[in-house]
Amino acid sequence: MTRKPQGPVALLPLAALALLSLIWGYNWVVMKVAIADCPPLLFAALRVWVSVLVLIPLVLWMKRPLAMPSARYIIPFGLLQTTGFVGLALWALEYGGAGKTAILVYMMPIWLIVFAWPVLGERLHGLQWPALALALLGMVAILRPWNFSGNWIGSLLALLSGILWAASALWQKRYAPPGLDLFNGTLWQTVFGGFGLVLLALLIDPLEVHWTPLFVGALLYNAIPGTAIAYFLWAYALQKLPSGIAGMGTLAVPLIGVIAAWLQLGERPGDWEGIGMAGIFIALVLVSWQHLRPRNREDVILPTGQE
Repeated sequence: MTRKPQGPVALLPLAALALLSLIWGYNWVVMKVAIADCPPLLFAALRVWVSVLVLIPLVLWMKRPLAMPSARYIIPFGLLQTTGFVGLALWALEYGGAGKTAILVYMMPIWLIVFAWPVLGERLHGLQWPALALALLGMVAILRPWNFSGNWIGSLLALLSGILWAASALWQKRYAPPGLDLFNGTLWQTVFGGFGLVLLALLIDPLEVHWTPLFVGALLYNAIPGTAIAYFLWAYALQKLPSGIAGMGTLAVPLIGVIAAWLQLGERPGDWEGIGMAGIFIALVLVSWQHLRPRNREDVILPTGQE
């Protein structure tokens, strides 16, 4: 009895995952460039609402349901995921480099396993313990608390962005209605999160935008490849690949962000930053490797971020 070859079939979802990582990884540089022409929270609001304009026809074309999910679920989810995660990540870029911000935000899986213990009763096990230790040591190396002359604002905003991202994943896992459609939920949480970003921008940012070709290109990049195409690629990869492998594939996103910021923006990490980034990246690899062999389906929590 012969077995049909699996290789060519698996290459397509793997290619989709690789393209997704390139799109989201390079977007850290795109966003850093964009906020030179627009305050960060205002840019976050603009990119989210342009994304909504892209998602609505996408949902209609795919014949997905348009009815709003439960407000008690979707409004907090949108405030955590879009207002908190996306807004603070953009705000962090105002004060810190694109590569460092990407790494700190992508500590999200580490916060997830920490918070899942008291919230969901999922105890840390196996490789999660050394991953947590490495991530915390890496964070200390980046923050350098012994050097009070450093600018902590960007780093703290990036960490808070990752924490709110983790909180949104826990909220989604615990309170998502059964059978919730991925694209429907994405659309509505983006809408309510977008309202939150508009309010923050009005309260904090000056309403000044320089509509340069570079800024318009950055806005379109976030809306079309960064949102519409990216969600297609993610849904396809998630459907065709084991969830642990799909989640591990997105590890390339912060790494690509660091490399792209180094090459294009000249953001060469210092010695301590480099050590810290390496520690956090290894920690993320350990967490993802643990998820490749989950004890049960509840151990796997997949990334849903837009960066």
